[in-house]
Amino acid sequence: MTDKLLKNFADVLAAVQNKAPKRVAVAAAQDDAVLEAVQGAQAQQLAEFILVGDTDKIKAVAGKIGVTLDTVRLINEPDDRKAAYRAVALVSSGEADVLMKGIINTADFLRAVLDKEIGLRTGRVLSHTAVYDLPGFNRLIMITDGGMNIAPSLQQKADIIQNSVQLATVLGIRPAKIAILAAVEVVNPDMPVTLEAAALAKMADRGQIKGAIVDGPLALDNAINMEAVKHKGITSPVAGMADILVAPDIEAGNILGKSLVYIANGKMAGLVLGAAKPVIVTSRADTYEAKIMSIALGALLG
Repeated sequence: MTDKLLKNFADVLAAVQNKAPKRVAVAAAQDDAVLEAVQGAQAQQLAEFILVGDTDKIKAVAGKIGVTLDTVRLINEPDDRKAAYRAVALVSSGEADVLMKGIINTADFLRAVLDKEIGLRTGRVLSHTAVYDLPGFNRLIMITDGGMNIAPSLQQKADIIQNSVQLATVLGIRPAKIAILAAVEVVNPDMPVTLEAAALAKMADRGQIKGAIVDGPLALDNAINMEAVKHKGITSPVAGMADILVAPDIEAGNILGKSLVYIANGKMAGLVLGAAKPVIVTSRADTYEAKIMSIALGALLG
């Protein structure tokens, strides 16, 4: 945990580089994009790596793209599903601090994460939190959940918020200001999302959600823009200054997050939270920088 407020990705990298390196276990690591990210993270002193997978393929891919494996530990497990369980076991046993998905089906990977015997269950729902470094903003903005939970229930949203607060805390955001997004900023019985938003805000008031100031419903402009807040005459400890934006469902979270990257030229990184240790699940469509920054977030939280 850092005492300093981290306002951008450069701050995050510096904070991780000032820590003792964490150990990242990668499941099914025989992938060029994964190995390039591993080498880049090592070059920036962000983490150490244990690569679990088909070692012959790992070495072949590494040789093809010019990645050196001298400083990584290799564990041979050609079966992808078994590799996931081996990597999870390394984390649950304390041999590694962070788990990372390689070239394996996400469902198979998460099945190992949730295994009752060697998995990383905590009792909370798993959720994805994306962190954005955006032009024109003097702070990091987080969005959840645009990657895992399709239509989360009220209790699942409470878990999703608590998961995100865990990440916000290590970024120096204490307490985190959380906006429950909707199309409007008033409670409307015909719009169930607004009722859930009001309930979540009250749950935070009663201590059922810890480490955060929660308010909602708030439309996006009212969540992040003080001018919009003034025009609407909204009085709120969160409005205009939200650190974490909670989407009503996966479609809204996914569309909002991708618009920040592809339209607003933002930079993104993310983690799966709610497990006992950070879980890095990147997409092949993610940029090299997004993969590096996701590793950095995992190392910061691990």
